[in-house]
Amino acid sequence: MTTIDDALERDRAIPDLDWRAFPEGTVRDLFTAPSGTLARVTLGEPVKGRVILLPGVTGSKEDFTLMLPLLADAGYRVESYDLAGQYESAGAGPENLSPARVRYDYDLFVDDLYAVLESAPGPAHVLGYSFAGLVAQLALARRPELFASLTLLSVPPATGQVFRGVKRIGRFSGVTSARQGAALLLWGIRNNLNRVPPRRLAFVRERFALTRRSSIDDIVGLMMATPSFAPAVREASIPKLVAVGAHDLWPIEQYSSYARRIGAQLAVYATGHSPCETAPHQLVRDMLRLFASA
Repeated sequence: MTTIDDALERDRAIPDLDWRAFPEGTVRDLFTAPSGTLARVTLGEPVKGRVILLPGVTGSKEDFTLMLPLLADAGYRVESYDLAGQYESAGAGPENLSPARVRYDYDLFVDDLYAVLESAPGPAHVLGYSFAGLVAQLALARRPELFASLTLLSVPPATGQVFRGVKRIGRFSGVTSARQGAALLLWGIRNNLNRVPPRRLAFVRERFALTRRSSIDDIVGLMMATPSFAPAVREASIPKLVAVGAHDLWPIEQYSSYARRIGAQLAVYATGHSPCETAPHQLVRDMLRLFASA
């Protein structure tokens, strides 16, 4: 699934662009979810179905700017929204639930996803990026009828304290609290350890001005106690794809093992933790093949 073709060449030609500039025809709106108001974008008509793209912690719908037109041109209605507490959905949180809760938890994110999935008829193809892939797996385990396929993009391939498996620094993660872990995450992003281009870095830093810090702390805490999703995900009779960069945070061997455990295909790209930004043409190519098998 990762042969050299025109998708690879198009990915290599991606310039340093303005990630806030969505493709022509993109509709921005606000979706009312259990946790509050979520900022959403949509593009395309559902000729072949719906695709939901879920960004991860510290991320946003803009992470999929390059993927939106590719999927829409293939005949899909594509939707993405900022998770509760993140970027333009910063006002959504546990205090808005009924009854109100104190912290962001898995149920909050899963219930928001269910609301989006149920807002239109029929199952949808779902991509979960990083932390959002954990949310998507839990949602699939509970309500598989809402899913047409599942793509796990750079999703931690482990359970429990998932940061223990991170390359080089994983052995130090056991002595870090959730808030300390979140601080390290933010420090690494702000200081551009991933070496993203200047305009991308400017947008990422700008995004932090809105994202609620408590949501990051709580999400990191959730990732430090990740449940086991594999048996239930494997039982779901839908096509599944594990997509990851060769230079991701976790070793490829862990991703390969996890893909086998859940009965998923594996796609590896010559990039890092964010193939949605650096390999969107290859990723969409592989997702469309997955959709066709559904």
